[in-house]
Amino acid sequence: MFKKLSILIILFAFSFGHAQKGKLDKGNEKFKSLAFIEAQKIYLKLVEEGFASPEILAKLGDTYYFNDELQKAYKWYNQLFEKYEDNAKPEYFFRYAQSLKSVSRYDEADRLMSKFNSFKGFDVRSKMYSEEPNYLQIIDFQSGRFDVVNTKGINSYTVDFGPAFNESESQVVYATSRDSGSLVSRRHTWNDQPFLQLYTAKADETGKLSSPKRLSSNINTKFHESTPAITADGETMYFTRNNYDNGVYRQDIDGMNKLKIFRSYKKNGKWSKPVSLPFNNDEYSVAHPALSPDGKQLYFSSDMPGSVGYDINSDFTKSDIWVVDILEEGQFSEPRNLKNVNTPGRETFPFVSKSNTLYFASTGHQGLGGLDVFASSISPDGSTSKVINIGKPINTTNDDFAFIINDDTKIGYFTSNRPGGSGDDDIYRFIQLEDLRETCEVLVTGTVTDEKTGEPMNEATVMVMDANNNKVDQLVTGENGKYVFKLECGKQYFVRVEKEDYSSDEDLFSTPTKSGFMDVPLEIETARIAVADCDDIGPLLDIEQIYFDFDRFNIRKDAAFELAKIKVFMELYPLTKVEIRSHTDSRAPDDYNDVLSEKRAQSTRNWLISKGIDASRLTAKGFGERRLLNRCSNDVECSKEEHQLNRRSEFIVTGLDNYKNCD
Repeated sequence: MFKKLSILIILFAFSFGHAQKGKLDKGNEKFKSLAFIEAQKIYLKLVEEGFASPEILAKLGDTYYFNDELQKAYKWYNQLFEKYEDNAKPEYFFRYAQSLKSVSRYDEADRLMSKFNSFKGFDVRSKMYSEEPNYLQIIDFQSGRFDVVNTKGINSYTVDFGPAFNESESQVVYATSRDSGSLVSRRHTWNDQPFLQLYTAKADETGKLSSPKRLSSNINTKFHESTPAITADGETMYFTRNNYDNGVYRQDIDGMNKLKIFRSYKKNGKWSKPVSLPFNNDEYSVAHPALSPDGKQLYFSSDMPGSVGYDINSDFTKSDIWVVDILEEGQFSEPRNLKNVNTPGRETFPFVSKSNTLYFASTGHQGLGGLDVFASSISPDGSTSKVINIGKPINTTNDDFAFIINDDTKIGYFTSNRPGGSGDDDIYRFIQLEDLRETCEVLVTGTVTDEKTGEPMNEATVMVMDANNNKVDQLVTGENGKYVFKLECGKQYFVRVEKEDYSSDEDLFSTPTKSGFMDVPLEIETARIAVADCDDIGPLLDIEQIYFDFDRFNIRKDAAFELAKIKVFMELYPLTKVEIRSHTDSRAPDDYNDVLSEKRAQSTRNWLISKGIDASRLTAKGFGERRLLNRCSNDVECSKEEHQLNRRSEFIVTGLDNYKNCD
C-alpha cells in the first residue's frame, strides 16, 4: 500500500510539475510576442501556486517595466533580488534601480547602480552614474522653474498624451483612447489599453484646453494613431500609426506589428490620405515625429539598426532619437543618430522648441524614476550640448514625457501618469517661470572625505562664503559626503567645512565665466584624542610645561598660550572633567610650598573658568614639593634650570562623567 501511495505521489508531482511547465512555456510564448498583459496573468497564476522561480520573477517584473509601471515592477524585482541577487543578470540591476527610484528609495537605487557600474564595460549608463553620483543634487539645481496644472478639460478616464501645437488654428492635437471608434472594445495586447485616436482641443490665451474633437477618418483608423507634429503654417502633419496602410496590417519576421510615421497634407480644409515615410520599415518602429523650428529637419524615435545598444538578438532594443533632413519636394535624407543624447536606455518623444532646444524623454539618463524629461541645445551645425534633467515639478518618480513648449508665451504641455490625474496618462499644462539657465550659473559640487581613510564624511557642515566673507549658503552632508551649491559665474568664493571632533578645511576658488560645473573636494582629519581616565592630557596635546616664576602664582604669557589648548580640548570634549595639579621646587619650607602650589593650581583653574569653562568640570590641588621630577630635594644643590622643572602643572582626566580618584 505504501509503495502504491508513493508511486501516486510521484505521478502527481510529475503531473503537477508538467502542468506548471506548460503554463510557463505559454507565458514565455506570450512574453516573447510582447503580449505582456497575457503573459503577466500567467506568471501571476504561477506565483500564486508557489512556482516563483528567478525566471518568472524577472519576467513578471518585466511585464510591468516595459509598460512603464515601475512601482508595480518594483514588487517583483524586489523579490528577485531578495532571493536571487547573485544570479541576476546585469541588466536587472539597472531595471531594479529604476523601479527603486519610482518608490523614492534612492539610496538603494544608488547601491544597485554602483553594482551595475562594477560590471566591466557593460554600457554607458554605468559610466554616467559613476561620473554623476550626485545626480539628485544636480536635478535640484534645475528644479522649480515651472508651474504645473492638470488640463482636466480634455483628460479622460483612459489614456491622453502626446500633445502638439497647431498654432495656425490655436489648437492642440493629441492622442487619446477615450473612444476606439468601434462598437467593439478593442485593446492592445502589450498593455491592455484601447487603441489611440487623434483629437483636437481649443487653446485659449492662457493655454487652457477645451472642446475635444476627433479628427477625420482619413487620419484615424481602428489601430493606433498618436504623437502628431504640425508645420508652422498648419498645412502638413506628421503622426505615428501602427504599420497599417491601405487596409493591410503588416508584421515583422516575428509577427510583431511595428510603428510608422505617416504624412498628410491639408487640402481644402481637409486632411489628405496619409502616406508612409520612406525610411519606415516593417522590422523596426519609427515613431513620435517632431519638426525643427524652420521645418527643415524631422526628429523621431526609432529602434532601427544603428541605435545605441542595438542587438540583433534582442527582443527589447530601446529606441533612440534620430533626425532626417526634409529635402525639396518632400524627400528625405538618410536618418542620423543623435549619439550625444542617446543611451542604451530608452530615448523617445522628441520636441524642438523655437529656440532650438531639444526636449525628449529618457530612462537611460540620470533621473527621478521612470521616464524623465531632458533638454539639450541644438547648434547650427546640428550638434547637441550636454544633456540636462529639467527637474521638478515636470519630472517625478512616475513617467513624465511628451514635453512641448511655446518659447514666446512660455506656455506648454507634457504627459504624466503621476497620482491625482483623471485616468492613466494625463496631459498637464505649465507656465515656465524661469529659463533652465536664465543667468550664468555654476554648479559647485564636492565631497567631504576623511584625510586619512578617504571615506566620505556625513553630518559635516559646509558653508560657502563670498569675497567679503558673507555667508552665501550652507548645508549638512549626507552619507555620501557630497555637497552642491549654485553660484554666480566669474566670482570668487571660499568653501569651508566643519565637523565635531574634526579639524576644519576651506578652499578659495573662482567660478568660470560660463555656466557649467566645477568640483571642489574637501578633506578633514580627526581632532579626537584617545584619552582615558587618569591620563595627563598635557603630553597628548603637545603642551609645553606651564611654568611659574619663582615664588609667584600668576599666569605668565607663555603659560596662557599653553592653557588655551586645555580650553579648546575641554570645549571639544564637554563631558570630560580635569584635575589641575600644581607643583613647586624645594627651595622654601615645605608648608610654604604647599600653600604656593595650591595658589598656583587655583590660579590656573580660575583662568580656565574666566575663559568659559564650567567650574564644575575643574578641580585644583597643590602638591607642593612632594612630587619632584628630579634629585633636587631639600638641601641638594641644583641649578636654576633643574629647579624650574619641578615648578609645573599637570592636567589629569578624572572621569568622563564622574570624578575618579587618580592618586
